Amino acid sequence: MLPVTAKREIVSWAVPAVLGGITNRFLGRDISLADQMEKGEVHMPNRKPAKAHQFRFKRPPQNYPEHVPLYAFEKVALFLGSSVGAFLHPERNEFIVALGESTAFDFVLKNLRSQMLSDPTGREILRERPRMTSESLDLAYLRSLPESTLGRNYVMWLDREHVSPDTREQVRYIDDEELSYVYQRYRECHDFYHTITGLPVFREGEIALKLFEFMNLQIPMTGLGAMFAPIPIKSSQRDRLFSIYYPWALKNGSQSKPLINVYWEKLLEKDIDELKAELNIERPPDMRELRRLQRQKK
Repeated sequence: MLPVTAKREIVSWAVPAVLGGITNRFLGRDISLADQMEKGEVHMPNRKPAKAHQFRFKRPPQNYPEHVPLYAFEKVALFLGSSVGAFLHPERNEFIVALGESTAFDFVLKNLRSQMLSDPTGREILRERPRMTSESLDLAYLRSLPESTLGRNYVMWLDREHVSPDTREQVRYIDDEELSYVYQRYRECHDFYHTITGLPVFREGEIALKLFEFMNLQIPMTGLGAMFAPIPIKSSQRDRLFSIYYPWALKNGSQSKPLINVYWEKLLEKDIDELKAELNIERPPDMRELRRLQRQKK
């Protein structure tokens, strides 16, 4: 048996030796590597931190300068919001504009484009793409034309109704560039439809013209307007629409030449009665006069 003092001496040198061996085995490599890195002898690769996943709401690219591309759910929201707004506040143009574009489906506009492509004048319009403004129409010149001409009647209608060709909004929400022009053309020609029919811009006149446009062009917004816009108006106005102007609109809208193919800018010096005969449009009774006569009876 070893004396107790000898055992203590063995433990005193054995334990540090074992611990030192373990340390050298498991930590020595890391210590050595750390020393080398400190001396610039080893370079760790630069690892970029992992990027957190981010959802990006990226809008589709524009198809033309004024284009505002929308997702499907945005188009639905635009339709719902503009429908309610147009019904409650038909005098606010922004609702009418948004409703028109949100319901201008591709198949409708493609049908209008096909009508234009099948007609020599329609093809000319698509090729030249004219735009209607006060400057391009030269309103001062139109005021100098004889009273029987389309141009003079057009500018007199503008003055009487206090409107301007410059107030027509630019199409923004229709995706196809050429189809957007087709709808822009319809929008800018709207005042000529008023001129040729003599219908005023107040609510009753606009409703009658909407049905006329729907029968001629099949644009959904015009049909919706003819269907729902009469609901909140006075019963006397509704009766007048249903008894006089709706029958007129159904007949004349369906029998007249497609108005999308009329190059109005080149017909400004033409006699307006001759033009109506060529387009097969009968002028309806004067709505302002009928309203005046009704007020006198009260």
